[in-house]
Amino acid sequence: MRVVLQRVSRAAVRVDGETIAEIGKGLLILVGVKAGDSEKDAEFLAEKCSGLRVFEDEQGKMNLALSDVGGSMLAVSQFTLYGDCRKGRRPSFTDAAQLEVGERLYEHFVSRLREMGVPVQTGKFGARMQVEMVNEGPVTFVFET
Repeated sequence: MRVVLQRVSRAAVRVDGETIAEIGKGLLILVGVKAGDSEKDAEFLAEKCSGLRVFEDEQGKMNLALSDVGGSMLAVSQFTLYGDCRKGRRPSFTDAAQLEVGERLYEHFVSRLREMGVPVQTGKFGARMQVEMVNEGPVTFVFET
């Protein structure tokens, strides 16, 4: 699995012109699932993202986690994180998990976050979404299992 984590002051997801999820201060997490990924991958990344200290303390150092700042998380599925652009001009998505597996592991990732008490909203799996965010810093990290 691969996630792109961005520290945001706000983020929102729209589907068909309707806002389906919106957060203020927190983390926008784009989630990609690769063929061969497992529940353990989803759990590892959920724990990593929820505890990552990327918010600034009084001294301006990244020393605070999401729970320390009372933030929320917005998790959005994004199979294009496994797009391979090395050959030609059209991306190949052969590394991405099949639809059913991707959805199951994305939902497992979200469920694990909720079990840990993380306030999390989601996009709509498989839908054409418009994701809007204001990246604070900018702060962006990529994690992969």
